[in-house]
Order: sequence, then structure tokens, then C-alpha cells
Amino acid sequence: MAIETIVLAVGAGDTERVDRLVEETIDVAGPTGATVVVSHVFTKEEYNEALDNLEFDVTAEEVSGDDVARRHSTVRKVAEKLEDADITYEVRGPVGDHVDKLVELAKEVDADRLLVGGRKRSPAGKAVFGSLAQAVMLESPCPVTFVRADTK
Repeated sequence: MAIETIVLAVGAGDTERVDRLVEETIDVAGPTGATVVVSHVFTKEEYNEALDNLEFDVTAEEVSGDDVARRHSTVRKVAEKLEDADITYEVRGPVGDHVDKLVELAKEVDADRLLVGGRKRSPAGKAVFGSLAQAVMLESPCPVTFVRADTK
């Protein structure tokens, strides 16, 4: 099975692992020539907060989640690294539940792989706080690569 489309999920909590996420993405996308869909999912509250923080003029025009994601610092860093590696990419910023929107996006773009970051948690921590990465792995329509933060 050829890898043509990769969804790279990045969020506000990925700043410390963004380099690893991008390295892993380039390792797959480079040799296969895959297009990378960089996705930053916003809850409605996160979207509204980002609109304020990034000083969008919502009275002048409608601002999509994609527009907000393109200006997010983590997404911009990822985009720069993908450009430097000559990887074709696009940016998406769906608004809604993180897991649901990532799974929907993977289906929409017919993703062959989904990369998601996370940190190590104890079983009790997962039970109490949940695990976005675990939920995505269970619901994803394609294989998921979990990239854990460096443990230096």
C-alpha cells in the first residue's frame, strides 16, 4: 500500500515534541512523496480564544479554523520545517471535538497514516484524564504513529 497522504496532528501541548513529530513525518513523507495535512483541531472555546490572541478582525470577514491554524505558532514551525525538507503540505484547522475532528479529517483526505504526539502516562492517569492519542488510535480509519516526547 502506497503512502500518499499523511495527517500530522499538532496541538498546543506539542511544542516540546514538535521537532520529533516533524522528523517522523519527514521520514515517511520524504521517500514516499506523500502530501502532509498539518492539522490543529480547536474546540469552540480554543478557536474563540485564538481569534482574540491572534487579533483577527472578525467584524471584517469570516475567519475559518484553517485561517487560525495557519497563524498558530506551532503550525508555522511545522510548516517551515516541511518547506525546508521540500515536503508538500496543507494546513487544516477543524473546530470541534479533538478526536472526532481528527478522525473525520483522516477519512475526508483518505489518509494513509496519521501521526499524533503524546506523553507517557500511567494507566491510572489515562483512566482519570483520558488519552486523546489512545482514542484517536482506536477510532482512526488508518494506521496511527504515536510520537512520544523525548524523555531526556
